[in-house]
Amino acid sequence: MFTKILIANRGEIACRVIKTARAMGILTVAVYSDADKNAMHVQMADEAVYLGASPSRESYLLSQKVIDAALLTGAQAIHPGYGFLSENSDFCRLCEQNNIVFIGPPIGAIEAMGSKSAAKSIMEKANVPLVPGYHGDDQSMAVIKQAADDMGYPVLLKATAGGGGKGMRQVWNEKEFKSEFEAVKREALSSFGDDRMLVEKYLTQPRHVEIQVFCDNHGNAVYLFERDCSVQRRHQKVIEEAPAFNMSPELRAQMGESAIKSAQAIGYQGAGTVEFLLDIDGSFYFMEMNTRLQVEHPVTEMITGQDLVEWQLRVAANETLPKTQQELTINGHAFEARIYAEDPDNDFLPATGHLQFLQAPTESKHVRVDTGVRQGDDVSVFYDPMIAKLIVWDENREKALQRLTKALMEYRIQGVTTNIDFLHNLASCDAFKNEDIDTGFIDKNHDEIFSANTSKSSANKQTITNLSIANQSITNQIAMAALALVLQQANKANALAANSTDVNSPWHNNNAWRLNQANLHTLTLSHDGVEYQVSLEQHTKVKNTYTINNHYSISVSADNLKHEFQCEGELVDNTLNCFVNGLSSNTTVVFANNDVCLYTSNGVFNITQVLADTGDSTDDNNAGGLIAPMNGTMVSVLVNAGDKVEKDQALMIMEAMKMEHVIKAPSNGVVTGLFYKNGDMVDGGSELLTFEADTLEEMS
Repeated sequence: MFTKILIANRGEIACRVIKTARAMGILTVAVYSDADKNAMHVQMADEAVYLGASPSRESYLLSQKVIDAALLTGAQAIHPGYGFLSENSDFCRLCEQNNIVFIGPPIGAIEAMGSKSAAKSIMEKANVPLVPGYHGDDQSMAVIKQAADDMGYPVLLKATAGGGGKGMRQVWNEKEFKSEFEAVKREALSSFGDDRMLVEKYLTQPRHVEIQVFCDNHGNAVYLFERDCSVQRRHQKVIEEAPAFNMSPELRAQMGESAIKSAQAIGYQGAGTVEFLLDIDGSFYFMEMNTRLQVEHPVTEMITGQDLVEWQLRVAANETLPKTQQELTINGHAFEARIYAEDPDNDFLPATGHLQFLQAPTESKHVRVDTGVRQGDDVSVFYDPMIAKLIVWDENREKALQRLTKALMEYRIQGVTTNIDFLHNLASCDAFKNEDIDTGFIDKNHDEIFSANTSKSSANKQTITNLSIANQSITNQIAMAALALVLQQANKANALAANSTDVNSPWHNNNAWRLNQANLHTLTLSHDGVEYQVSLEQHTKVKNTYTINNHYSISVSADNLKHEFQCEGELVDNTLNCFVNGLSSNTTVVFANNDVCLYTSNGVFNITQVLADTGDSTDDNNAGGLIAPMNGTMVSVLVNAGDKVEKDQALMIMEAMKMEHVIKAPSNGVVTGLFYKNGDMVDGGSELLTFEADTLEEMS
C-alpha cells in the first residue's frame, strides 16, 4: 500500500479522499491555487503545494505542475478526484512516464470512453444495447442533421468529449437544429477543446440509471448495484438515490451484467460508472461510461457499507477487490442532494459570495455531509459552485426521504443564494414521493416545485383559510425578529460593560429606561414589502434575588392588523431560545447589516430593519442598461448598436462558472450602445449595453 498520495483536485472531493487516506494511515498532499490558499482541503492535508493563479487552466489543469508537486513531495500515487484531470489520458500517460501510480483506469480505457462516439462503437461490438443514433466520423452539419431528420425529432445533440451536462442540447424540431448545433459546438470547444459531436434519439420519458462497477488487475469485476439520477437540470444531476425504485432483481442483474460487460470490453480497472437510459417498458440503453469516481458515489457507499475510495486505493496498489459479487448486498435506501450556490428562480444562475453563516445538519449514521467549505469561506467565480453534498440513509425509501426533507430544513446558509428551498420543494412534492420520476421531472412538476417558496413563512407552507391565523403566523416571526434584535443590542451592551472600568455606568444600561415612561423599544421591520411597527416594553423581574430584564410585551401592527405577544428569551451565539405566548422555540438567527434571517421549523423567514432616512443614500442603479450577472467571458455579441429587438430576444452570450448564460432583451426596444466584444473579460455588475424600451410599461 502507498505511504503518501497526492490529490490533484480541490474542494469537497479532495477532502473526501483525504479522510479515507487518513483512516488508512496514508499521508496526503494537497495542491492549491491563489483562490484556495486557505481552503479546507489545504488545511486538512499533511502537505500542500502551490500550483498557480486562480483560473483552473493556470493551476489545477497544469499537468506538469501536478506531476512536479508529486515528485517534490515523494507522493507515490495521484488521486485525480472528478473533473479537472480525472479523465485526461495525457495526464495519465505523464504519471506513467514519471513512475507515479494514477489512481484510476488504464490509459486505453480512458481513451476508449473519452469519445462518446468511439464508446458507442465499442459497446455495439460488445452487444451492449444502444440508443438509436449517429456517431460517425463525418462531422458536417448536413450529415448529422440528416441523421436527426431520419430518426425523427426530438433528438439529443452531444459533444463526444462532453460530460457534466456540458455540450448537450435537446432539439425539438428541424427549425431549431442549426442554432442548437452551433451552440453545442461552441460550448464543446470552450469546455473540452473538442467540438466533435453525435446525435441520438431523445427518449421522452426515460430514467437515468447508472451502475457502479469495480474491476481489479487480476480479472475480477463486480457491480455495486445502481443509482437513479433522473432528476436533473441542464443535464446535471440534482438529487440521486440508491437503489433505484421499481427495480426488479432480474432487471438489476441484467443491467449489472451489461455494465460489467461494458467495462471488460475496454480492459477496465478501478472504479467506473456505466450510465444507462431506462425506458418505461423496461428496456435499457448504454449512454456513456465515466472512467472515474462519480459525485454521487456516497449513496452507493451508504447502501453497501463499502468505502469506494478505499477500494480505489487498494486496486491501484494491485490488491484484489475487497468483496465478491455474492458478498455484496443492498441495505436500506439513500439520497444525495447537491447543495449549490445558485438561483433556481433565475434559471439556476450560479452565485458567488461570502459564506457569512454556515450550519449543516448534525451528522449521524443517518445523515452525512461531504463538503469542502466552512463558514467564512468564499464561493468564487473560478470553480463549480457546489457547497456540499447532503446524504441521508434509512431502512426504506419513505423513511430516507423524510430524513432528507428534515435535513434540508436544518441546513442554514447565509451570504449566498442557494438551491436549498428548491431541493426541499422538489423532495416534498407528491410526484417525487410517489416515484413518478423521469429525466423531465423538473419541467413536468415546475409549478409545484417553484410556486411554494419555503423561505416566505409558515403561512406559505400550509393551507390556511383563516386570514387572522395566517397574519398571526407572520407577526409571530416579526415579534421573534424584534426580540432577537433587542437581545443582540443587550448582549453588545453587556460585553462593553464587562470590559469597562465602570461596570455601573448608565451608558451600559440595556433595559430601555425612560424617565417617567415605560421601558420601550420601537422598531420598524419589513417583510415581503409590508412594514410592521413594533414596540417592545421591557419588564424587570426578580428571580432568586437576581434581576432579569429579558421579559417583553411586544406589539406588532401594520395597517388595521395588530397582535400582542408576551415574550422572554436569550440570544446565545446564533440561537434564539425564547417563549412566545407560552410556546417555546429554539431558532437560528443570522444578522446581516439591517437584515434578520430566522431559520424556523417552517422554513427561512427574512426581515429587514427599516432605519430612518438620513438623506445619504444615492441612486446608483443602472436604469436603461443590462448588467453582467457575474464575472465571466463574453462569448458572443448577437446584436449591433441601433438594432431593434423584441422581448426575450438573445442579445449576448456570456460564459461564467463553466456555463453559458444568455442575456435577453427585457422588452421590445432598441439597443443604443454596446460595451463589450467577443472574447472580452467581464466583471460582475458591469453594464453590458444600454437599452431603450419602446414603452415604460414594457419595462415594468
